[in-house]
Amino acid sequence: MKHLAFKMYLNEGQKAEYKKRHDEIWPELKMLLKGAGVSEYSIFLDEETNILFAFQKVDGNSGSQDLGQTEIVQKWWAYMADIMETNPDNSPVIFPLEEVFYLE
Repeated sequence: MKHLAFKMYLNEGQKAEYKKRHDEIWPELKMLLKGAGVSEYSIFLDEETNILFAFQKVDGNSGSQDLGQTEIVQKWWAYMADIMETNPDNSPVIFPLEEVFYLE
């Protein structure tokens, strides 16, 4: 099982909306993630910096950010673009993080 972590940036004042949208995650997006081998996916918010910290367990070599060519992920990115920092294609600006310790 591979572990992936990355950070993203939430726009100021968007915590409640970000949480609401993820509480109502689209079933087809959830199925796509699970089908791609993402077995666990958590996102944490540092409210002092508006940094989102994402962690995934992945069975395989790719995680959620590698699904950008799919229509449903592109629609999700467009849906989220108004509340977070994004690239020109609406994908979230992410910064991959290196795992330096893991305790099972």
